[in-house]
Amino acid sequence: MLSKPLRALLAGSLAVLSFSLSAAADAAYPDKPIRMIVPFAPGGTADIIGRLFADRLGAELGQSIVVENKAGAGGSIGTRYVADSAPDGYTLLLASSSTHGSNAAVYKKLSYDPVSDFTPITLIETVPGVLSVTKSFPANDMAGLIAELKAKPDTYTYASSGTGGLGNLAMELFKSIAKVDVLHVPYKGAGPAFTDVISGQVAMIWEPIAAELPFIRNGQLKPIAIAAETRSSELPEVPTFKEAGIENYNAQAWNGLLGPKGMPDEVVAKLHGASVKALKDPAMVQKLAQLGGAVVASSPQEFHKVIVDDIAKWKRVAKESNIQLD
Repeated sequence: MLSKPLRALLAGSLAVLSFSLSAAADAAYPDKPIRMIVPFAPGGTADIIGRLFADRLGAELGQSIVVENKAGAGGSIGTRYVADSAPDGYTLLLASSSTHGSNAAVYKKLSYDPVSDFTPITLIETVPGVLSVTKSFPANDMAGLIAELKAKPDTYTYASSGTGGLGNLAMELFKSIAKVDVLHVPYKGAGPAFTDVISGQVAMIWEPIAAELPFIRNGQLKPIAIAAETRSSELPEVPTFKEAGIENYNAQAWNGLLGPKGMPDEVVAKLHGASVKALKDPAMVQKLAQLGGAVVASSPQEFHKVIVDDIAKWKRVAKESNIQLD
């Protein structure tokens, strides 16, 4: 049997060895392909953004990044999968303002904790939403819209891609600030929602700019305001909500890079540094701009704050509007 001093020496030696091996592994990272989980279906905006970013990030890291779609339950299935993965930097998540914002506000039982179950790496981009009305609506700007809604309360409706989604919460926030009444008509996806707004069966819709641009450009929708700090180069004639008279209206979609909780600091630092370089690439900036996105490339700490603030904001809106999902 080993003596107590010898056991202590052995334990200390093993700890040093373990630390050395871990440090060596972190220094070699990444030495094999990385998986980026996109928790939504292929072909959507999140999938397109994820693949663009994965390709450029992989080039910066000198290692391939394989995008895998794990869709379902509003993004919860793929998000939970990453939360349960090893925190070694080889399984990452393309997070969104729904997986780490609105979902936490509206679901009674979410299968993951959007804050404590993950390691923030960087906020990739923000995507402003646009409030648009059907082309026959009797107003062309925010003042006219609000005047019409107040003159005819409980007359008009707005469409969303589903109860509890960002479009639903963003419109409820607008209603609260503007003090207007508009009835919510939820759909199973943005496609049928746009169809009924364009046909005039529903009066208005709030969706990310990339989804609305084709309908605005061909005159099927009239844009009223864009939810961004500055005007979009894609819609330079459309005022921001603030310019249109709606103060303190902060409602944007976003995408960011996360890993499971407990990732080594060295791995996070390497991923963050490579992400910033990838997002500064002019071609990457241009491609994201074409999708309506504005590059952010935040620090992990800044990204953490965005998540926490978004959850708190949407929880207030959901509570005030009595929005809750099982």
